[in-house]
Amino acid sequence: MKLKAILLLVVLCAGFSCTRNAITGRNQLSLVSEDQLQQMAFTEYKQFLSESKVIPVSNDNAEMVKRVGQRIATAITQYYQQKGIANADLAKYKWEFNLVENKEVNAWCMPGGKVVVYTGILPVTQNEDALAIVLGHEITHAVAGHGRERMSQEMAAQGLQIAGDVALGNDPKTVNIFNTVFGPAAQVGVLLPNSRNQELEADHYGLIFAAIAGYNPQEAIPFWTRMSQLSAGNAPPVFLSDHPADADRIQKLKKLMPEALTYYKPNANSNTKP
Repeated sequence: MKLKAILLLVVLCAGFSCTRNAITGRNQLSLVSEDQLQQMAFTEYKQFLSESKVIPVSNDNAEMVKRVGQRIATAITQYYQQKGIANADLAKYKWEFNLVENKEVNAWCMPGGKVVVYTGILPVTQNEDALAIVLGHEITHAVAGHGRERMSQEMAAQGLQIAGDVALGNDPKTVNIFNTVFGPAAQVGVLLPNSRNQELEADHYGLIFAAIAGYNPQEAIPFWTRMSQLSAGNAPPVFLSDHPADADRIQKLKKLMPEALTYYKPNANSNTKP
């Protein structure tokens, strides 16, 4: 079954079902449009917030989440402009950044820029720069189309197709896949375990976006070290279950750091300096 699924993916990507990602330049299986995903994400995000304890923006931490998130979003637009990338999907993003009361060490970004940070991750980030590392990483998963890629792969494996602009929400099977990949209904909100390639892309461009936003990318090393220490001898937090934090990752981050630092110009709110 696994071999058949792999062969199906190869055939689909050899035809019309692959798109080239504007940021990474990598071809990705794409059986659903960004418009379809965003429509469904906006609905699920609204429902998730209605069922959660959202911290009001008058709270300092909630205001910080919105401030850092907006700066990361602006940085992505700046990066696109610098690289001459024209991307209609990003123009459709309707960014929202909310802090939710939840002990889980977690954060996530849905298609269309719908972001949630759980209060449980703040004691681990400890400062604004580390929060920027987290948001840069999670937002990269969204703008790099990793969720759409994973959903398309699962649809292909199940032999599902979407005709034209039929709403994903009208098909129970695709709704189930969406919730499995993005997880808002289960209050998990993270992608299924990402491939090594996807994780490297999220680390790589997440560092760049944080740096452009004026946050020190070097904060990624102590942050991921703290995350690794959380799982020592215990079950890993949700964030770590899909985002492996180990010596190999930290070594790769160190190799990416010189490039990220070329984009870094500290802002007045950055908590750490090089």
